[in-house]
Amino acid sequence: MFARTLARTERVTVTEYRCTAGPGAKPFAEQHSSNSLAYVRRGSFGYRYRGRTHELVAGSILVGHPGDEYTCTHDHHACGDECLSFRLSPALVADLGERAAIWRQGALPPLAQTAMLGELAQAAADGRNDFGLDEIGHAFAARFVELAGGRAGASAGGTPRDRRRAVETALWIDANAGREIDLADAASEAGLSPFHFLRVFTRVVGVTPHQYLVRARLRHAARLLVEADSPVTEIAYESGFADLSNFMRSFRRAAGMTPRAFRRQARGRDSKILQERFAGIA
Repeated sequence: MFARTLARTERVTVTEYRCTAGPGAKPFAEQHSSNSLAYVRRGSFGYRYRGRTHELVAGSILVGHPGDEYTCTHDHHACGDECLSFRLSPALVADLGERAAIWRQGALPPLAQTAMLGELAQAAADGRNDFGLDEIGHAFAARFVELAGGRAGASAGGTPRDRRRAVETALWIDANAGREIDLADAASEAGLSPFHFLRVFTRVVGVTPHQYLVRARLRHAARLLVEADSPVTEIAYESGFADLSNFMRSFRRAAGMTPRAFRRQARGRDSKILQERFAGIA
């Protein structure tokens, strides 16, 4: 496990984790030292917490509660995973409105709204904008609390074989999101009928295959908007959106702004992208 602290303030600590463990690695019990949110950028891993197993893939969020034990597993993917973790102080959690149920749901499935901030945070970590990582940590936590109320984290049911099929297919979707993929394609990749695959994937990952595909495309588009100078139209098509108007609507719904505005603000030319998330945070 590679860990690198990227920012540390009184209220937020941001750490980059890269794990190379794969099938055959012996799991061991660990304990959360604080409230934390880990945004999964690449790869996958299992997360056993409070009697439930969550299968986390790109875009998922691991949710930690201080004092609680957990175990990470790597049964389905040989290439490890990468996460960006935000450890939050008790004072910040209190400002956000501490509700134990929110911080003990274990994980959230891939959501477009948190993906935008997750990619923005990674861009800041890579030095591609001048936002403070602690600032983005505050914003990410505020967005989490806003979205998590009443939303149950995905818990992996089914057989180990079904869970492996769902995770491996999610990784395949993420790697091939730039091309056309329908339910039959994904089900064939998993070796299941479309009906059975839809049930298995949704139960394990927490979203439907199409929802995951769209969110993978939005993550890729957000990354390209920060890293590349390609026109927005080219990025939309490269990310897998065949219709530009659909891309514009989907991106605006997820980010609360147009792709051009996201690019401008993600590159540090202004800070409006965080202003809404800062509202109400002490």
